[in-house]
Amino acid sequence: MKKSLLLLIVVSVFACKGEPEVKEVSEIESDTIEEENSLTGDLLGENRVEFTKEAANRLAELPLNCINTEYPNKLNQTLENEEALGEPSELHPAFYGCFDWHSSVHAHWSMVSLLKQFPDMEKAETIREKLKESLSEENIQGEVAYFNREQSDSFERTYGWAWLLKLAEEIETWNDPLAKELKQNLDPLTNLIVNKYLEFLPKLNYPIRVGEHANTAFGLSFAYDYAVAAENKDLEELISNRAKDFYLKDDDCPISWEPGGFDFLSPCLEEVNIMRRVLPKNAFEMWLEDFLPQLKTEDFEMEVGEVSDRTDGKLVHLDGLNFSRAWVFYGLINQYPDKFSHLQEIADEHVAYSFPNLVGDSYEGGHWLGSFAIYALQESKDM
Repeated sequence: MKKSLLLLIVVSVFACKGEPEVKEVSEIESDTIEEENSLTGDLLGENRVEFTKEAANRLAELPLNCINTEYPNKLNQTLENEEALGEPSELHPAFYGCFDWHSSVHAHWSMVSLLKQFPDMEKAETIREKLKESLSEENIQGEVAYFNREQSDSFERTYGWAWLLKLAEEIETWNDPLAKELKQNLDPLTNLIVNKYLEFLPKLNYPIRVGEHANTAFGLSFAYDYAVAAENKDLEELISNRAKDFYLKDDDCPISWEPGGFDFLSPCLEEVNIMRRVLPKNAFEMWLEDFLPQLKTEDFEMEVGEVSDRTDGKLVHLDGLNFSRAWVFYGLINQYPDKFSHLQEIADEHVAYSFPNLVGDSYEGGHWLGSFAIYALQESKDM
């Protein structure tokens, strides 16, 4: 699949920063990153991106450069009255940066994830300070207060909810003194989101099968991971049951129709991702035979999603699609290596296509794509 071209892209983008038509995520980033520090050395073979400490140091710049960047900002707010409107940092004292609430949440997840995996990374102390500052008891109380507003009951449902529980899971499973403090501070918001899932899922009659934020399968997958890690049996059982209600009878998913022009999630693959979690091996294999049998064949192919304009906030979604497809493939390989190892090359190619775009990216992609890359690389590292 044009491996030599993919490698050329990886080499050239990381060796040459600051394309004139692209806005920099941060002037600091473009000024301090030198040619000799390029990430071309972080490749294994032709297409595989290795998750090294050097790559983590570079990836950490993305959340660090946006978590306190208040504007531009997309509030997604429903106003109860003329007094309800406020500055982003007033409405969301913990998660006001990175353009929107959910991106700020998963930027904080990114920092925790990187610090857990690379505790001696360059900016470890800076990350710790930022986490303590953002996730303070007072700030989280402010976030809870926003959700308790009359018109905010469905705010960030379920995409932002899922990322909040992914952040909670990352802290829950972090063996570090700071984690205990952060968990205690975050718990009121975590518990609020858990209760929202418990209240909402029984009322959802049909799943949402799109390639963007509202995708139900994605919202279930991250919440399920949290429930398992936190040993919340009520949430785990509810998600398992609802996933089976929504998807167990599905068949012949039209993956050839994908991707949609604005997709950052694959509707078919996100459904696979939740069902591999909630079904035992034999049941999952039988279900997949009806739902997406070509995924099990050695000659399965999938072309990467191509981005035509990195300054368009919707069109740049396709880089996110490449990372999210990859994490589904890596997850399948991790769980069933004897069945899905043939998907590794496809996953690697998806990551290799989009990974170079992260440095010197426009803010339209730079404020969120790092988290998608980190999660994909984290899944690949587990193999």
